[in-house]
Amino acid sequence: MSEKKLTKGNIALAEGAIQAGCRFYFGYPITPQNDIPEYLAMNLPKVGGTFVPAESEIASINMVMGASASGVRAMTSSSGPGISLMQEGISYMAGSEIPGVIVNIMRCGPGLGGIDPTQGDYSQAVHGGGHGDYRNIVLAPASVQEMFDLTIKAFELSDKYRNPSMIIADAMIGQFQEACRLEPDHTVEVFEKPWSLTGAQGRSPQILKSLFLGPGEQETHNRDLQKKYREIEEKETIAESFMLDDAEIMVVAFGTPSRISKTAIRYLREDGVKAGLFRPVTLFPFPQSELHDYSDKIKKILVVEMNTGQMLNDVKVSLCKDAEVSFYGRPGGGIPYPNEIAEEILKALKK
Repeated sequence: MSEKKLTKGNIALAEGAIQAGCRFYFGYPITPQNDIPEYLAMNLPKVGGTFVPAESEIASINMVMGASASGVRAMTSSSGPGISLMQEGISYMAGSEIPGVIVNIMRCGPGLGGIDPTQGDYSQAVHGGGHGDYRNIVLAPASVQEMFDLTIKAFELSDKYRNPSMIIADAMIGQFQEACRLEPDHTVEVFEKPWSLTGAQGRSPQILKSLFLGPGEQETHNRDLQKKYREIEEKETIAESFMLDDAEIMVVAFGTPSRISKTAIRYLREDGVKAGLFRPVTLFPFPQSELHDYSDKIKKILVVEMNTGQMLNDVKVSLCKDAEVSFYGRPGGGIPYPNEIAEEILKALKK
């Protein structure tokens, strides 16, 4: 096992992309993710990779689509407004079943908003901000180490299922520093890509497309996509549980609020309050069955987010029908303190 180094979250993510075999990056600057293209501009050429500063986010995602269609691992990164501009291209990638990794280091909105941390892009990422019936694979790191590890996971899942993968992290996780192991903890999985467009020498021509005009073709294609999404839900869910074995109330949170919630839970445990945490790591596939099983025993639920409740409905539909759900949200760059979450836990227990 390699020694750990003090590393910023965005840098860990960028190095994770290189270690995953990403050799093409296309991007356009926006705060608070600029460390990622800066690092890759310096380090991708060292491993034979290509860095292209695109003229816009629209150009970036279409370059990712073109590179990935040829069978290479490619990535782009941005923040809220830039990700919004990419939605059409992401939908085309999903419809054409072209892999690729998109990173969103979230800033607060709507509109240009500000550069403070937020989780306001959950719905955009998880429920598809573009047009049509499609889903992204969505991973939500909560530490610098996970920024590295889940980036590798994003490339593996994207190639495995021929589907766009997104990493969403708030600006705090992107910007703070922690000790991090900057080597993979497993052999990075690679996949044969017989579908890729590498020239028709020695084989029949093939095409990647999202345009289906024949009678019933689009419906058939969409049903096939849905089968793939159900397979992803069955096989690829990741979640963390913390002090839930004897808990009387369960906090559900992802990203930075999950870390702060752990501190609040530790404080309350010292006073005899039996609280625990459930953290979705994959936001799609959402860990519905695991959450349902916990709610069969723990009837009081507090959802904590740095938005106005974008994950809340996904939690509600996952729970047993007799679970009691409370919500605490901090939108627009507000960050909850441990004592505030502790107070909300106590309020929820009294309901």
